[in-house]
Amino acid sequence: MSKGSGAILSRLRSFMRNPAHVSQPLDAYIVPTGDAHQSEYVAECDSRRSFLSGFTGSAGVAIVTTKLAALWTDGRYYLQAGQQLSGDWELMKDGLPDTPSYSEWLNKVLPVGGRVGCDPSLLAYDRWMKLYKELKCDGHELVDVDENLVDLVWTERPDPPCSQLIILTLDEAGLSWQQKVSNIQESLVELSVSAVVITALDEVAWLFNMRGADIEFNPVFISYAIVTRDSANLFIDDEKLTSKVRQHLSGVKIHPYSSVYSFLSTLAQTDSSKIWVNETSSFAIFRQVPKVKRHVEPSPVAVKKAVKNANEMKGMERAQVKDAVALCEFFHWLEKEVPKGNVTEMSAAEKAENLRSQQENYVSLSFDTISSIGPHGAIIHYKPTPDTDTPVTTEEVFLVDSGAQYRDGTTDTTRTVHLGTPSKHEQECFTRVLKGHINLSSAIFPNGIKGQMLDTLARTSLWSVGLDYRHGTGHGVGAFLNVHEGPCGISFRVRNNEIPLEENMVLTDEPGYYEDGNFGVRIENCIKVVKADTKHNFGQVGFLTFEPITVVPIQKKMIDASLLTEFEVSWLNQYHAKVRSLVGDELKRQGKKEVYQWLLQATEPLG
Repeated sequence: MSKGSGAILSRLRSFMRNPAHVSQPLDAYIVPTGDAHQSEYVAECDSRRSFLSGFTGSAGVAIVTTKLAALWTDGRYYLQAGQQLSGDWELMKDGLPDTPSYSEWLNKVLPVGGRVGCDPSLLAYDRWMKLYKELKCDGHELVDVDENLVDLVWTERPDPPCSQLIILTLDEAGLSWQQKVSNIQESLVELSVSAVVITALDEVAWLFNMRGADIEFNPVFISYAIVTRDSANLFIDDEKLTSKVRQHLSGVKIHPYSSVYSFLSTLAQTDSSKIWVNETSSFAIFRQVPKVKRHVEPSPVAVKKAVKNANEMKGMERAQVKDAVALCEFFHWLEKEVPKGNVTEMSAAEKAENLRSQQENYVSLSFDTISSIGPHGAIIHYKPTPDTDTPVTTEEVFLVDSGAQYRDGTTDTTRTVHLGTPSKHEQECFTRVLKGHINLSSAIFPNGIKGQMLDTLARTSLWSVGLDYRHGTGHGVGAFLNVHEGPCGISFRVRNNEIPLEENMVLTDEPGYYEDGNFGVRIENCIKVVKADTKHNFGQVGFLTFEPITVVPIQKKMIDASLLTEFEVSWLNQYHAKVRSLVGDELKRQGKKEVYQWLLQATEPLG
């Protein structure tokens, strides 16, 4: 059976009404994107929504009823989903005013007293409870189905991953895992709770100073952790643990991965104090702890991980310089090769990866490279395939969004270039995106501000002429961890677990504009939060600003300088001076003289 085929839907529907697998027949079945850890990107064995629907984007929810099949995804994926879904599916463009929510749609199509099933390990508690209440209001029921019905259909489902674990040095991590655990235990005492449950894979990896490769591009390993006041417990498959890893984890209590539910249930029954759970953990985790025993708030590990220590920040900045060397080589190569007609989207992506792989401490890409020419640039998360691969020419706008994992840190950079002569309209769109990028990057704001309050700054210039983009403006970035890291971000979307911005967080600044059928523009830097030197200090709260740590030239050819203010020209020239200094020194150190000459030209001041 091929992905997204009608045969797959038929088999799933048969299991939805099979008494051997469900206590009572289901009228609908929900298949989220995430895994049991609510990961954004999942291992191949957990790509159930992709298998069921054929849609491969990183965000979306599939719902199958006895007669209908619908898939919700956000603005990043409207075009991609429209291309990948078969006629058996209805595309729900989440975020548009006329698109119903899951519950609104279900309440409309379900029979009286409808039963909606879902694997409780795959839906976060906060989403589960919201949906449960919305369905209940119309007389329907959300029921937990512990046996995943998609797995019954997916007869050739891949085995769970078992990657080799990497142990970070103390210099790389900045703090020992013992100190990190001790800091968490202090938080438990302060809040009078007995334990905290850690379910996010990047949090477990960060806590124990280890990395893995169980999920492509994400240096994590499938596991859970529970920290009590006097112990650290790691739930992981035994075959991952070499003698070196066991030695590194000396003092940690190791348990089988699948025993986390029984361990947590027993802990909740035997300990008189409350247990700290994060509402973005799964409903399956939550139901192990009685409501009266729950202490619910964002994970302390997520908050501590988002603020980089001095060693982590040095590593992040070192990684950005190496990454910039590779990207300068890449754009220099593009300018030479594209006019010859030798470059396609796929060969360009492969070249960028190859150049990165030559840098010290390179581990992998941090996500699939978005290498997109002309109309493909309007598909926000486009990935070239043999079927879609298109020549990169001098006639259209070329957008490349790419990043890498180095042992030093994680990178994520987008540049939009034209290898011929851009039109006035393309220049205007690019320049308005650049104005938004600069406006956000130079913002000054008080401590305690969440990124959502800053999102508008990146859109103002676009809005002034009736343009916009359908994605958030920035996300947190991990230190040799997930390229998309919470719980901080910069977006128009309201997120319950979002925390205020703090000094030494790393985020992205990435406004864009996408014109269906024509081109896309995005300019993305990683930025760090730093203290701002202000004339006043209202309320003694302290003020913050951003500093770019990505150091890759922004193509001046795409800029309509008449649209920039004096301040914006000054910002760009100062940025390019920083790029020339840091990357130029590294290019010379690596003996890349020709690329260094290209960099000098690319960073000349804008007049």
